[in-house]
Amino acid sequence: MKILIAEDDSVARRELEACLENWGYDVVVAADGNEASAALQGEDPPRLVILDWMMPGKDGIEVCEEVRRVKGGPYVYIIMLTARDKTEDVVRGLDAGADDYVTKPYDPFELRARLRAGRRILALQEALLSARDALRFHATLDPLTGVWNRTAILATLRRELVRAEREGSALAVFMADLDHFRRTNETYGHTAGDAVLRETAQRMRSASRLYDSIGRFGGEEFLVIAPGCRSPEAVKQGERLRTSIGGRAIDHADGMIPLTLSVGVVTTDHKKRLDSNAVIFAANAALTRAKERGRNRLELASLDDVVGMQGAEPPGAAA
Repeated sequence: MKILIAEDDSVARRELEACLENWGYDVVVAADGNEASAALQGEDPPRLVILDWMMPGKDGIEVCEEVRRVKGGPYVYIIMLTARDKTEDVVRGLDAGADDYVTKPYDPFELRARLRAGRRILALQEALLSARDALRFHATLDPLTGVWNRTAILATLRRELVRAEREGSALAVFMADLDHFRRTNETYGHTAGDAVLRETAQRMRSASRLYDSIGRFGGEEFLVIAPGCRSPEAVKQGERLRTSIGGRAIDHADGMIPLTLSVGVVTTDHKKRLDSNAVIFAANAALTRAKERGRNRLELASLDDVVGMQGAEPPGAAA
């Protein structure tokens, strides 16, 4: 593990460095507070730090306070190493943000034990952060298909609309619906229906670009967000999505299940500022036309679908 030692006394610094290397640490050395500060602000900074209190430039207290002012980065565990042993000095060091306090002359065995305690705390924090991130990640996924859930895909849509407007770029939004999916459930059972939804999501991922976003809007309806797509590209992308499902039947234990996909798409080509509700409404209107005109087809939202829909509550996708 990488560790920083900040000590202005060259003899003490070399002795401490030798001990730490012997214990298996990757040692970064700073001869004063300014060097310590620079090391902690660089790329891949040490997570474990031994700071001398009295140093040229910034002293240990200043470096410690500086580290604690930084928000959002990985936690840095700081041990203050100093000859000051009065209670008020200990309190001042801990108040500045130090995690532990070792007085000079230090006992190597004690220091090693305190470093192990620091490593345990850092490992525990990393485990907690990983668990939190995993929970947050899974809370945004649809548990059946593995794509974004409705809340997450709508949040993505809002962000992408803002970004497209800010950058003056295009955005295409697809509302895709499996045709006659209720018939699939009735014929093959809900277990087969679940397998169909999982396969549909996988095929749509394969037919989309890496930076497109796919979410389950509800039931058998999916929402796909494609940045940088104007109408001609959006039609091609929508056809790829449609044929990825209708191009071949889904192989299931109960037999080959034929499916088709109807798609409605809206783009920001109209140069009209759109909110997320209006986009969903327009994409759904285009999807409804695709259903009415025979299914297994793509329809592009018209200007009439877009105009006047600002602030409207988004409907559910077509049945």
